[in-house]
Amino acid sequence: MITPVTSVPIPAILEINNDVLHRLGEILQKHQFSSVVIIFDDFTNDQFKEEVLKACPSLQVDTLVLNANLDIQDLIKKAFEMQRYDAVIAIGGGSIIDYGKYIAYARRSPFISIPTSASNDGFASSNCSIHVDGKKTTVPAKVPYGILADLSIIKHAPRRFILAGIGDLMSNITALYDWEFEQQHGKSDVNAFASMLSKKAVNSFIRTPMTDIQNPILLKELISSATMGGIATAISGNSSPISGSEHLISHALDKIAIQPEMHGIQVGVATYIMANVQNHRAERMKKVFERTGFFNYVKTLHLKKEEFAKAIQLAPSIKPNRYTYLHDPRYRTKALQFINEDQLLKDLLK
Repeated sequence: MITPVTSVPIPAILEINNDVLHRLGEILQKHQFSSVVIIFDDFTNDQFKEEVLKACPSLQVDTLVLNANLDIQDLIKKAFEMQRYDAVIAIGGGSIIDYGKYIAYARRSPFISIPTSASNDGFASSNCSIHVDGKKTTVPAKVPYGILADLSIIKHAPRRFILAGIGDLMSNITALYDWEFEQQHGKSDVNAFASMLSKKAVNSFIRTPMTDIQNPILLKELISSATMGGIATAISGNSSPISGSEHLISHALDKIAIQPEMHGIQVGVATYIMANVQNHRAERMKKVFERTGFFNYVKTLHLKKEEFAKAIQLAPSIKPNRYTYLHDPRYRTKALQFINEDQLLKDLLK
């Protein structure tokens, strides 16, 4: 039987530039949206609501402010309390983007993502991280209909958000190696096109000058690469092109750490560990994290080696249906040895 050609959803709107928010109304009208709801969190409501409404004088625009820590039932309730809109828009960081994405998915409405930082790739992916029965869970959604990234906003986000985005993007390298490892052990099938897209995305970023992480060229490359990673997940139908053992360590840290750090920061440290465990592109990883100041920032956080050791042990249970390097006891042992012996980690993990 011949495998049919895959139909892949991609954003119909992709704007990555300065002052994109000022053109929001123009962009929406161009795509024939006349009524929209814009979802904010408290911060973005204070910072951007007036600007957004001013940019949309000819449209019906309703706004909704959502608090943090909503669960899936809260979001479903919100979704069906709302009237029908031509599009659902969310402006903010990871959580509010995920909330908007899921509300749009529940209502079968186009979703437009307006990230205010580049701290992770959630603004472009086909799934979202939502609390289900008190547990943070990856649930399906759709690739956004539109992505509007205003570099004049994103460059003013705290540097730690950009560093977190770099940590999250670099994990494509270890995630893809995990995916190949799963295929070698008969546990998964690598989608060649999704793998290629994810690999090209991170390699494109690695070639970007890194002397100033708030430079618009670097930010545009970071967001473009994260967007390609999001499309890769839509092609594969799962998160394997951008999420592997390093993400399992981060999810485990979310459970056991006294004070978990930002997702992309935890993922970045775990990516450095796993690149050395896999013996794959570890030197390149180290250079990127040194040049961007990622490691220097991590040194200020006083992360705990004991928590990373527990997270490595716990990681396989986070997704028992997968078979990453950490699902193999030999490589868990190697990871534990590495965090005890690596000189750089002695400065990062206390």
